[in-house]
Amino acid sequence: MGKSLVLAEKPSVGKDLARVLGCRQHGDGCMIGDRYIVTWALGHLVTLADPEVYSKEYKTWNMESLPMLPPKMQLVVIKETSKQFNIVQGLLRRADVSDIIIATDAGREGELVARWILVKSGCKKPAKRLWISSQTDKAIRDGFANLKPAADYYNLFLSAEARSEADWLIGLNTTRALTCKHGASLSAGRVQTPTLAMIVAREQEIKSFVPKDFYTIKAQFAGFSATWTAEKGGTRLSNIADAEAVLERISGKQGTVTDIQKNYKHKPPPAAYDLTELQRDANRKFAYSAKETLSIMQSLYEYHKLLTYPRTDSRYITDDIAPTLPDRLRSIAVGPYRELALSLAKNRPLTTRYIVDNSKVSDHHAIIPTDEPADLSYLKPEERNIYDLVVRRFLAVLMPAFEYEETKLTITVGKERFAAKGKIIRAPGWKAAYDKDLGDEEDDDDSDVKDQNLPQIQQGGKLNVESSNIVTGKTKPPARYNEATLLTAMENPGGKEMSAEIRAVLKTTSGLGTPATRADIIEKLFSSFCIERRGKEIVPTSKGIQLVGLVPEDLRSAELTAKWEQELALIAKGGAQKKAFIDQMRNYAAELVRAVAASDAVYTHDNITRDKCPDCGKFLLEVNGKKGKMRVCPDRDCGYRKNLSMQTNARCPNCHKKLDLRGEGDKRLFVCICGHRERVSDFEKRRKDSGASKRDTENYLRNQNKQEDKPNSELANQLAKWMEQQD
Repeated sequence: MGKSLVLAEKPSVGKDLARVLGCRQHGDGCMIGDRYIVTWALGHLVTLADPEVYSKEYKTWNMESLPMLPPKMQLVVIKETSKQFNIVQGLLRRADVSDIIIATDAGREGELVARWILVKSGCKKPAKRLWISSQTDKAIRDGFANLKPAADYYNLFLSAEARSEADWLIGLNTTRALTCKHGASLSAGRVQTPTLAMIVAREQEIKSFVPKDFYTIKAQFAGFSATWTAEKGGTRLSNIADAEAVLERISGKQGTVTDIQKNYKHKPPPAAYDLTELQRDANRKFAYSAKETLSIMQSLYEYHKLLTYPRTDSRYITDDIAPTLPDRLRSIAVGPYRELALSLAKNRPLTTRYIVDNSKVSDHHAIIPTDEPADLSYLKPEERNIYDLVVRRFLAVLMPAFEYEETKLTITVGKERFAAKGKIIRAPGWKAAYDKDLGDEEDDDDSDVKDQNLPQIQQGGKLNVESSNIVTGKTKPPARYNEATLLTAMENPGGKEMSAEIRAVLKTTSGLGTPATRADIIEKLFSSFCIERRGKEIVPTSKGIQLVGLVPEDLRSAELTAKWEQELALIAKGGAQKKAFIDQMRNYAAELVRAVAASDAVYTHDNITRDKCPDCGKFLLEVNGKKGKMRVCPDRDCGYRKNLSMQTNARCPNCHKKLDLRGEGDKRLFVCICGHRERVSDFEKRRKDSGASKRDTENYLRNQNKQEDKPNSELANQLAKWMEQQD
């Protein structure tokens, strides 16, 4: 009997699989056992060929060679990882290997990683699929005991391949057309362009917004305050004279309690986390970027094995997972979660109506803890933060609803009405899973009538107006996006003008991109200097604003991209054909090239400096990178970059804001916006005096340097782009 070759996506996962399967003999790029050989990719080993592979004319960027529409897309081995590909290919061809077990990540990208390796290797041997949602030993053993036919996931592969080919056709053709037309490094894509367009549109709304004054009237009664309300609803007046007239009519008067409404309410717990929701909360609470959160989640999933598969768009679990909940509760019964977890584990039956729903689970269920016992001392601070979010949400969703009584009062003073409301908590329910502030999970309340403690009041009671005043406010423009709100907008794109038909389409798709790709899309916009951060806010640069104006209008459309996502989802389910979708993309890519060529729009570098590039002699551009100011060469083939300043995590000793690091070598300075300046040597001395060694300082600065924006010319980025935009 031959051996089964197990193909994992990463060495760390492969070695875990090998340990569980008893493969103890070390081979070159593999682990060997009696029944199994375990090998691994290094992420993608195979990718779509660059344009110049199809034709020599594509080596030079010019409009005459566009559109690039190869009759058949070709695969190539990635040069940097070709050694491992050759190892895997050799193992696939071994005579004693009778079948393949695909054990790459259980998702669309993982399917693509494995299938492209099999296709490029020419492997025709029978294959099965390991499909698991956690990396614990038990999950691995159960998964190998219940291997699925690989054919069940072939349509998922076709969908992933269609996405990759569509991104190649649209992204490369449009990027080359824009770059050649305008002589600047300009990139566009099927998902990144609509995302950028949303950010630019929001900025235009803010800049065109004209604030208006409004007035609210507050009246103070015995022990509480109330807000004036109009007869037809609303609490704001636009005319100061009208507000003053109301104030005059109620001053020194007595009011009557004309209505008391007491309503019992209950608020069910929020659903368990999917990746996008977790990224939103991590950004809101800890200022982690979407990419940082995904990276931390991967560590908790692959290395610590404490959380389930991260790249999911589901917020529920299936019936077959429900019996494992007590074991998962016992695994998290440590530290601050111990008492509540053990208490819930004793409940029979558990409250599962808020988490179990087969109809709302796609490829993977929600992110929840595994049954691996947790040791919090092994977690880094950022891992601890993400773990805390997931565990508290998991505990909350297994608990009863939050119950409270809401009281609303209406007090009539003459002909004027005033409203007040209050809340009495009857049962904390799921909010007990959070801290004293009950989890900070309340929705933002923009109402002018706020909750307060209300005294005991009877209907018909008389209340004196003790004082009253006019509060002046200004209407606010829409808020700029931060990463949390941008993720929400990508998940639910569109505006008020959207048709009902398009809204229906969007409900069946994941919006712009997928949970697995959105972080990379946002990072791509930062690294191409189309957007920048101001504090937590995301602001489009001049380049980003101009780029949206240069791109053909329908490529900016979130609705169009959402329709494409719907077709890709149908391909994954066998409800649509890949060929028809790719034919549509080929035609569309040609249309985009024609539109760019015919455009009379002009691109202007408004950030050009008088410093010349030391490599090619062109004038450098000054840009705000993700971590600070940089000088970059505008030539797409050159890619020269030089850091001017970099924001660090070091704090100013005066105002405690983050310091910028400027200069090079011995001339490096820490600089603060408050005016504080400090040589790195003095900084080192101060850290040493506080107990940190010189090596600590060197490691700190080295880590900061690793976070700098790295050179990535448009040509160099082409290969990475297709890997980044898979899901």
